[in-house]
Amino acid sequence: MKPRLKIAETRAPDGSEMVLYQHDRDFFMMLNGQDLMDSRQKESELALARLGCRHLSAFKAPKVLIGGLGMGYTLRQTLDMLGPDGRVVVGELVDAVVEWNRAHLGVLNDHPLEDPRVDLERGDIVDIITRCSARFDAILIDIDNGPDAMTTADNHRLYGSAGIQACRRALVKNGCLAVWSADPSKKYEQLLVQGGFHVRRYRVPANRGSSSSRFVWVASEDKTRLPPGGGEPRRSEKKKVSIKRRRWPRKNRSGR
Repeated sequence: MKPRLKIAETRAPDGSEMVLYQHDRDFFMMLNGQDLMDSRQKESELALARLGCRHLSAFKAPKVLIGGLGMGYTLRQTLDMLGPDGRVVVGELVDAVVEWNRAHLGVLNDHPLEDPRVDLERGDIVDIITRCSARFDAILIDIDNGPDAMTTADNHRLYGSAGIQACRRALVKNGCLAVWSADPSKKYEQLLVQGGFHVRRYRVPANRGSSSSRFVWVASEDKTRLPPGGGEPRRSEKKKVSIKRRRWPRKNRSGR
């Protein structure tokens, strides 16, 4: 049995240790000894692109922003869905992740960074989004662990109200925002709704045939642009209850 080999390491922006391992044909990224990415669990990264770019099938020259390169699965799936005139901007904060994709991980996805339709921007994805206005037909976000950030606290900026509004401004009218997460988050769903989006939540497998799930939200100002299926979050409403009704509750018609 082949051992797991450490082939590269670096430091995340907050000083955490990131290590790339290889075992046979599989690759693993670990953060401070915890699993961060696994090339065997790729289905949810592919689903992020499929769901977020589904509305682009009739577009001649769509423009897509991907926040977070990872192991390149979302980028490859996006490129496969676009025509020859499509463009993809990839924002990646950690320089080593880019170099690992070029030196080691490109074999997983037919070297997507070498595709002429790809523009790579190194830096904070929040800064990249904030600089843009009505530029992208779709924005796909796979940063850290989702709304519950694992790598750097700065990533929380992206998942708050200000980050959501920045994404909305960076989208063309009726464009789609798609966001990957390891876990569900009703709080984030409500922030998307409060930010003026129609939203659907999709539970997707971590890998084909796996019982482990991940989550993708797709949001748009135009509800017809959302993929079919999924679940719609309920709008939160504050219930106003008078003092009199709290003291003297009235039975409802079912007698409950």
